[in-house]
Amino acid sequence: MPAPPDFRELAAELGFENIRTDLEDLIPYSFDGTAALSQMPAAVAFVTTPQQVASVMRFADANHCPVVARGSGTGLSGGSVPLPNCIVLCLSRMNNILEFDEQNLTILAEAGAITQTVADLAGRHGLLYPPDPGSMKISTIGGNVAENSGGLRGLKYGVTRDYVMGLEVVLADGRILWLGGKCVKDVAGYSLKDLFIGSEGTLGVITKVLLKLVPKPPAKRTLLAIFPSLESAAEAVSAIIAAKITPCTLEFLDNVTIRCVEAYAAIGLPVNAEALLLMETDGHPAAVEDEALKMETLARRHGAQNVSLAGTEQEAARLSSARRHAFSSLARLAPTVILEDVTVPRSELAALVRQIQEVAQRHAVRIGIFGHMGDGNLHPTFLTNERNAAEMQRVESAMREIFECAVKLGGTITGEHGVGLAKKPFLPMMVSPGTLELMRQLKRTLDPRVLLNPGKIFDP
Repeated sequence: MPAPPDFRELAAELGFENIRTDLEDLIPYSFDGTAALSQMPAAVAFVTTPQQVASVMRFADANHCPVVARGSGTGLSGGSVPLPNCIVLCLSRMNNILEFDEQNLTILAEAGAITQTVADLAGRHGLLYPPDPGSMKISTIGGNVAENSGGLRGLKYGVTRDYVMGLEVVLADGRILWLGGKCVKDVAGYSLKDLFIGSEGTLGVITKVLLKLVPKPPAKRTLLAIFPSLESAAEAVSAIIAAKITPCTLEFLDNVTIRCVEAYAAIGLPVNAEALLLMETDGHPAAVEDEALKMETLARRHGAQNVSLAGTEQEAARLSSARRHAFSSLARLAPTVILEDVTVPRSELAALVRQIQEVAQRHAVRIGIFGHMGDGNLHPTFLTNERNAAEMQRVESAMREIFECAVKLGGTITGEHGVGLAKKPFLPMMVSPGTLELMRQLKRTLDPRVLLNPGKIFDP
């Protein structure tokens, strides 16, 4: 392995206080939110301007040093895990909201701006920034764009890509480009901004993002339905969609997760229930009341033992917390918690849930299941211990079978979290050799020296 470069030249340009190379300073940047993945970088560079990002890239190019861009490090696929002798390019200090344009319903934010900050600013002006990843209180906009993050409102409102109108990106050679803009319609040339959305930092470093906002719905109703079986909950989801209702939220928890949430948050959930659906509708008050009544009727028709309808915002927040507490409550049960995500067509949800349960039993591993049932995205959550080599081997075998099952059902190995390092071995089961080679060609064109997050998504 080659020795890391001498960082004094870069430190002189950025300020010596903005380059860290001491071991204890590097440790917090050696991992992200992915379980069991970590690697020590050679240095961490803190930047506050696109020009400083460009300086880092020119230094990296001159010294053939890999660069891994990072925001808050909340990713769940190892996308921001460093490589040996790399520079972690930390954008968390680029956290300003640069413009709020109420006439065009846009916000221009630096990459390090916290998602919740953007959402709160929009809300104060009667507007909505819909993407709401589970980590939105600490995740950054740049990371959301790099991973094309989803969230609970994805069924009705879509994902991050649907709200990116423009972005500033620094290429591997240090060039700074602006792509897109405030025009609602623009078909002048290739839509290059879309190339960088979901690219996981492998094609360029995103430094600014122009985000679209929408009017805040005037009304919302929240329901919580309890089911005696997974199949009946899945059938209720299918019936709701078939009735031409598009809830803003349609979330699912299995019995393992229900028990954990109740032990953690004491919401009042029946711990013997096999499944739970959190359902929310928003829009015009009359339409909301109509849709809430229809969803309650359909849930009961498909076996719901109880349906709670929130009467106040506080009650709605309490019911919604059942889903938002899912991961944190499961994380209390085992030393290592691996939050995975797979997506299938909604018609195949019941089949996927059954397969996950069967795989868990056959491999003797514990898996809690929750997720966005309305858009077919489930989160099988493995409760394990990374120090138990035999158990981890069973977890890996079970994980592969679940991914294979999802693909056979017409689905994908990841709907939200990205490929990164964690799912790189499974990408060939999802895409053809020709598609994989096209991805490599794009990478070689934009990053010929393979400096930007190398080894993520696929091997160069």
